[in-house]
Amino acid sequence: MKKLIYTILIALCTGSAMYSQESSEDYSEKVNSIDSIIETLYGVISGEKGEERNWELFKFLFTPDAKLIPSGKNADNTYNVRYMTPSDYIELAGKWLIENGFYEKEIYRKTESFGNVTHVFSTYESYYSSSDKEPFMRGINSIQLLDDGNRWWVVNIYWTAETDEDPIPVKYLPKRN
Repeated sequence: MKKLIYTILIALCTGSAMYSQESSEDYSEKVNSIDSIIETLYGVISGEKGEERNWELFKFLFTPDAKLIPSGKNADNTYNVRYMTPSDYIELAGKWLIENGFYEKEIYRKTESFGNVTHVFSTYESYYSSSDKEPFMRGINSIQLLDDGNRWWVVNIYWTAETDEDPIPVKYLPKRN
């Protein structure tokens, strides 16, 4: 039993080494704070129609086993989730983002942290172009982050879009003057 506990402790203490990801550019400024990684996350998927995204930077944000988890109702009106890796997301959504244009903007954030674990409830609005006046969609991203002592990592993003049945609660919207 002691050997098992020791092995687990060693794995946890050396875990940050497992997360090293090679990149041809220095993206360290984009992951040095909660604000910078969230801003980069929204920015890297956003762009005008025909604009390529920086998928190397996108992948750089995530731990190797990170998941992107959209949720919503299926055809039989029950909620379900889909688990994707960052590479799965690129394969499934990348072409659509470029063909249609897509901007996702954070409009409100609630952050909770304990130790190296941070949870961000991030309300977003989605647009086809940066010049659009009204969003075509809104929702909430539940983003789990890890601070490994050297940088921030996205562990998971679990999200759902707002619907008529499930409007975004006022407490997760910007305060109006």
